[in-house]
Amino acid sequence: MKKIQELEVAPKAVESARSRPELSRQVTVQRKEKDFEGMLEYCKEDEALLLKSLITDIRPSAVSATVPCLPAYILFMCVRHADYVNDDEKVESLLTSTINTIKKVLKKNVNDFEMVSFWLANTSRLLHCLKQYSGDEAFMTQNSSKQNEHCLKNFDLAEYRQVLSDLSIQIYQQLIKVAEGIMQPMIVSAMLESESIPSLSGVKPMGYRNRSSSVNTDADGGGSYTLGALIRQLGQFHDVMGEHGLDPEIVSQVVRQLCHFINAMEEWLRGNNLQQSKSAATLEPIIQAAQLLQVKKKTSQDAEAICSLCTELTMQQIVKILNLYTPLNEFEERVTVSFIRNIQNHLQERNDVPQLLMDTKHTFPVLFPYTPSALSLENLHIPASLGLDFLVRV
Repeated sequence: MKKIQELEVAPKAVESARSRPELSRQVTVQRKEKDFEGMLEYCKEDEALLLKSLITDIRPSAVSATVPCLPAYILFMCVRHADYVNDDEKVESLLTSTINTIKKVLKKNVNDFEMVSFWLANTSRLLHCLKQYSGDEAFMTQNSSKQNEHCLKNFDLAEYRQVLSDLSIQIYQQLIKVAEGIMQPMIVSAMLESESIPSLSGVKPMGYRNRSSSVNTDADGGGSYTLGALIRQLGQFHDVMGEHGLDPEIVSQVVRQLCHFINAMEEWLRGNNLQQSKSAATLEPIIQAAQLLQVKKKTSQDAEAICSLCTELTMQQIVKILNLYTPLNEFEERVTVSFIRNIQNHLQERNDVPQLLMDTKHTFPVLFPYTPSALSLENLHIPASLGLDFLVRV
């Protein structure tokens, strides 16, 4: 039997073995991945920097390659953490300052369609987030189980939802005003461009005459525009709103409102899946007025054709247009008094609403239907270019 002393190892040998362990392969210490809960933490003193980076200084192009409405999601994730730690002052300060900062940016960019569209999309998305994660069962039906786990724990933000809803309506009205300001000068000359304007049904009314070109196709040509330029402008508005992630229902309402002022083709509406937005019905009086300018206006048969064509115009409107009609050249006669009286005789039994001109100031009521997002907040990527490295993922 061996003695205990024989089993002991010299102290130096032990120390040497500990200092230089023999390993058969290279190993590394790996950090265990943490499960993020879709929240962002920041220090209260960094609130001004957060709003400056996300609202005041940001341009739509800076986040064009990211998730649409990224600022709204980041702001909501900050709200979620403040709610999680039960900090009512932080929640109130962040939401109040966010709303006021958005208002300042919109005031500074009052005529910038891109900026107004961008903040309409983000404001309405922040509103949707406050609903989706409110804990109200009515807003949770389309959530995933993980999204339901992310609902607010401590505070009811219904009053802030109302404030954001009111702000969204204000931004929508500003967007319409900006778009009208851009498109209004284009309408008259576009209506009178060289090519005849087809009816929405695609059937060209009988009696059209050919008009020589009387407008410029160059945008710098004395302020004149073609119908094609007008439609391209509408297409640009549509594309910008889509890029910003504005809800399709809101885009449809914007288009309907703009179509109250312009003449566009059924093909454009169909090509952008907007034929169900009631835009076509809104355009009909404008299209008929444009057609009235192009049909023949001499014989009794012409008068009957006009009465059949202009079903959405009142007799007063038709007469006014005919009286104001200016011939293209000296070889073309003005509309005669007898022809106008013929029109009046044909239409005297109509029960028209007494309205001379279309009310260009009319605004359709806007609705913001609830649109939840399928985005997983815990997987949201924040670009380093935004300078938000002071935010901590939780």
